[in-house]
Amino acid sequence: MRENRTTHTTDTTRSTDTLEVTGGGGGAHRARSPFRRTMLRKVLPAVAAAGIGVAGFAGLAHGGEASDATAGGGHAAARTTLSRDSTATVTTRAAGTGSLREAAAADFPTWGTRWVVHATADINSPSVGMINKSAPGQDRITADYQVDTGHKVCEGSACSTFMAHITGPVTGFLSVVAVDIPEDRLPGIPVKGGPQPPQPGGSRQEMLNRAATWLTANNGAQVPYSQAEVWKDGYRQDCSGYVSMALGLPTPGTNTVGLATNRALTRPISVGELAPGDLLIDAAGDNNTRHVVIFEKWNNDAHSSYTAYEQRGGHGTDHRTLTYGLPGGDAEFKPYRPVKFGD
Repeated sequence: MRENRTTHTTDTTRSTDTLEVTGGGGGAHRARSPFRRTMLRKVLPAVAAAGIGVAGFAGLAHGGEASDATAGGGHAAARTTLSRDSTATVTTRAAGTGSLREAAAADFPTWGTRWVVHATADINSPSVGMINKSAPGQDRITADYQVDTGHKVCEGSACSTFMAHITGPVTGFLSVVAVDIPEDRLPGIPVKGGPQPPQPGGSRQEMLNRAATWLTANNGAQVPYSQAEVWKDGYRQDCSGYVSMALGLPTPGTNTVGLATNRALTRPISVGELAPGDLLIDAAGDNNTRHVVIFEKWNNDAHSSYTAYEQRGGHGTDHRTLTYGLPGGDAEFKPYRPVKFGD
């Protein structure tokens, strides 16, 4: 789980609710300096999307997005100064109405070295293997479900209560902290004994209503734009955090590449199919150029412009006429439909 990092060293204290990630032989990971962690993360192979940007950069042409998300409410104020956008590539392995294992399986990147894979969804259970034995992020993991253990595991300022059941390269349970994603849980992967990820169903109007709340949420004014800050509801204040809020995704929200490529969240459609609540996404470039907006309605029968909700740099939440993705507009924008609408 990727997260913006603070400048302090790893907290190695224990409590009944917060546990360190254990390394080989049952010992705790040795505390590493934030500089070393940053360098390790920067040299990881690009796994889904590349781009380096300064977090918090405002006044962008489209608004941009944060490349790293703050994970968990306890780290809402965490900052990053330089980061790499990293998105898990979710690939459905099977479909149907079978067991949890048959319902979904996906590949995700990892970071760091020598993460212990456990026999059960308990950080204190015996080790059954290890990933990234010799190099940071050398292994991708395949997960078919995850468990909310209720016990927080932290590495530095990154924390999660979730453990993923992985089927490769080792079979067992791995803390989601080891997974190189913005969220504190695996997007699109079923939660055993807990809330399920977004499923078909849900109201387009409810989504638009949620989007409209940020127009006046700041004491009657719009929520300001930021790639580093999170709003009071726990969502990142950039374009993809805003759309994640409107869709009801886990806080602090996924990023623009995730919204475009994760087929558990969206699917491509044609411009002619656009309906209220659909998305137009520019997933190219880096975190300073990517952008996503929420389609509300066509402005005329010629479909030469539309009204949309967006969170944009230099302004914040907006509700305005756009032409992104239309002839004569920005051709980088492509239309997508949230799968939760079921059509």
